Amino acid sequence: MKTKVNQAFSDALHNSGRRRVLKSAAAAPVALLAATTAQASHDGSSSRGAIVSPPTTPFLEALPIMPVLPQRLLTDPAFAIPPTTLPNRAINPATGIPFEGRGDAHQLRALNEPQFFFAQRFGAVPAVSIHPNLAPQVNFWGANLGGANFNQPSSPGYDPPMTPLPTLVSRYGDGVNTAMLVRRFNNIPTGAPSGGFGKNQITLHLHNFHTAPDSDGGPCDPRLGALSEAPLTQGRFFFPGQYYDYYYNMKRAGFTPAGGFAPDGDVRESLGTLWYHDHREAHTAENVYKGLAGFHLVFNAHDTGDENTGFRLPSFPQFDIPLIFTDLLIDPATGQAAFDLFDTIGHLGDKYLVNGKIQPFFNVSKRRYRLRLLDKGPSRYYQLFLTNPDNLAQSIPYWHIMNDGNLLPKPLLVTSIKLGVAERGDMIVDFNKLTAAGGAAQGATRLWLENRLIQTKGDGPSIDRDGRTELHAPGNRANVLLEFRIGAVAADASRDPATITSFAPITLPPIETPVLTRTFEFDDSRDGWVINGKLISCDEVRFTMKRGTTERWIYKNGRDWSHPIHHHFVEGRITKRNGVATAANSPENSRKDVVNLGPDDEIEFLLKVTDYLGVYAMHCHNVVHEDHAMMLLFAVADVGDTNQNP
Repeated sequence: MKTKVNQAFSDALHNSGRRRVLKSAAAAPVALLAATTAQASHDGSSSRGAIVSPPTTPFLEALPIMPVLPQRLLTDPAFAIPPTTLPNRAINPATGIPFEGRGDAHQLRALNEPQFFFAQRFGAVPAVSIHPNLAPQVNFWGANLGGANFNQPSSPGYDPPMTPLPTLVSRYGDGVNTAMLVRRFNNIPTGAPSGGFGKNQITLHLHNFHTAPDSDGGPCDPRLGALSEAPLTQGRFFFPGQYYDYYYNMKRAGFTPAGGFAPDGDVRESLGTLWYHDHREAHTAENVYKGLAGFHLVFNAHDTGDENTGFRLPSFPQFDIPLIFTDLLIDPATGQAAFDLFDTIGHLGDKYLVNGKIQPFFNVSKRRYRLRLLDKGPSRYYQLFLTNPDNLAQSIPYWHIMNDGNLLPKPLLVTSIKLGVAERGDMIVDFNKLTAAGGAAQGATRLWLENRLIQTKGDGPSIDRDGRTELHAPGNRANVLLEFRIGAVAADASRDPATITSFAPITLPPIETPVLTRTFEFDDSRDGWVINGKLISCDEVRFTMKRGTTERWIYKNGRDWSHPIHHHFVEGRITKRNGVATAANSPENSRKDVVNLGPDDEIEFLLKVTDYLGVYAMHCHNVVHEDHAMMLLFAVADVGDTNQNP
């Protein structure tokens, strides 16, 4: 645990613009240096030091499936104070601070008053096993299913926090109001953070969703106290003892006249695989690493969640399985997950977790499954292959149907999917066809989901002389995320992706003529990671986009690092990478909210803003880079600017 001096030192480092702590390490208190750990890669190398996690035996435990967050009535105790469009800034006499951490009204809520209500209480996760060979983890944070009893195991209705976080499920309603409100309570303990890292002031970003700043879960806003930690002025992150009402109107982009569509938005903008995570400025990596991340899935009249209707994709939840990947480093001295506050390059762990367990197994039937892949980070990239450990010569294909939150124009038959931090990729695996006579994995009784991407440093994958990422040979158990154990044939009403020639009407919107080109250079500096030479400032909006218009953004990178660039609120299209137009059969021929920027890359990205006004963030989603200043704030307004190099 940190001492009070150590905690004050850590906060000072983060809140003074995140000056590069490595350059200040020599002056740091000895106790803090001793509490930090170096990172070890799956290749056995180490960025700084020689800390290696204790050994673990793979495939000992079954894959957990996170529960779906239940709907609650307004009569539930969570809503004893009824939700309102305006924030509840009345002072809570029990805490001396406002009841609600929200600082501004829910934008455009009158168009769709919430019909579905949910609650979550965020707090410390009780001791939880991530592997039988390791001690239970006692430093994780998470959220429960909304019950009021989150910390009294012996009392009725015990509902403890968990990580990964519960899965939220919502639906676009064509001509029907399906708007939802999620009330989130911050019950994370006060005082020094467990394990010596993490910040108990939180803000929950629904990554990729089309919503107003009041419910986007952004890191900070100069119009709402910037980075102030005074509860009377801060309006993005919220404090222990407060709640925050997040409102999602469940309308697709383009539902206002400025977007050109009404009343439910453009069906081509339908989103599917989203996730939500903490976004506390300067502490995102720590808080997400401690467990504050989970899935949010959105269905519609075409991607219905029922394999008997619409596109007939495998049914949720039996055969539609969310998989959240992360890598932890376990300190052998404590048996607990370790995080290095001095690391500004990127954190690599040497233990793969899927849905909170180290290298689990998953029993599947011989039929089709939809697997929703999410790279939670904090810094590792993945390139995912199916491997038959009993016949390594087999090359096993599967179907790629979704990139980030968006369906591709049609399914693509691939042998791997590459993910940067925060990217998603939905795949369909036909365990029956693959293992049948003549199949690519004929006779297989088990298959491995394997990350073959080589990454020895936290700022990106290893690159060969030709600029290609380097891969491990197949069959190394240390590189396996998940073992599929294949059982008997089961009924399957889902459609063979080979017969799907289009996901219309969910297609790519036309590319409109941009009104402006802006250039963003992502680089390193003496004081931190920078965009166009500047560190993040929560007091500064760097540029303003005009609502209803399309812009061209040029992303430039240098040297030998990689950056997965994420922009809140807006999605777009990668039209060129290093001067080459995006091919029709490329997974990048899709709507994207994360743009992977490799060494020396230059990418052309076109995007349009509609509907909402306010301040949003753009940042590197290697969250260590984000926390060390590679982020900026931009605004959407009815009058934009022409700043070409913000």
